[in-house]
Amino acid sequence: MADKLAENNPVDSSTQNETLASSVYQALLDDILAGKLIPGHKLRLQALKNDYNVGNSPLREALNRLSANGMVVREENKGFRVSPASISELQELIRTRCWLEEIALRESIRNANDQYDERIVLAYHRVSKLALSNGSSYSSPEQENKHREFHQSLISACNSKILLKYCEQLHEQTLRYRNLAAVVQYREGHEGDEHRAIRDAVLERKADIAVDLLTSHYKITAEIVISSGSLSQT
Repeated sequence: MADKLAENNPVDSSTQNETLASSVYQALLDDILAGKLIPGHKLRLQALKNDYNVGNSPLREALNRLSANGMVVREENKGFRVSPASISELQELIRTRCWLEEIALRESIRNANDQYDERIVLAYHRVSKLALSNGSSYSSPEQENKHREFHQSLISACNSKILLKYCEQLHEQTLRYRNLAAVVQYREGHEGDEHRAIRDAVLERKADIAVDLLTSHYKITAEIVISSGSLSQT
């Protein structure tokens, strides 16, 4: 469970509620992504208020935001639960992520310039320098952030904030599955080769190859998660 959130005396109650809502939203999101709040877990308001040291109004706002991005579900007259996790949903998430990121990647390559190339090269350099002990997954926040930054750099020139927002939501949802599956041996070093191949295809403006490599990259991840045996069928 995340550390309790400290409340400050408000100067403006509306501003404070918004700040607290953002803080508790991020704390709840982190705990859901990390698997600390497991799929189907009943989110009881009083318990959450105690655990996160937050009032009713910002807590409800945070839960509504989590519901909007699919991390929790709101049940009529029953409150909130952490969204369930299943093989069928993961497969749908991966299909949708591949569809959207293909569009974003092709547009980014079409709009490519020196700034775009530099962003990719720098992000790849950072992620490739991370020492993944014994071929393990991106288990630390630093590792996961660098991994996320590399994937964000690939689609950063698509010129659509809306598309990038949806891609980010799908990234978070698939990250939850990876963490839930507790994949320890992650690709045994092959993921670095995949990143390098994607980088090279993008920098060489080989859009078809880059798309094939990126979507294959995501599908392999899904196969590893499914093979872990930690998910239900539906």
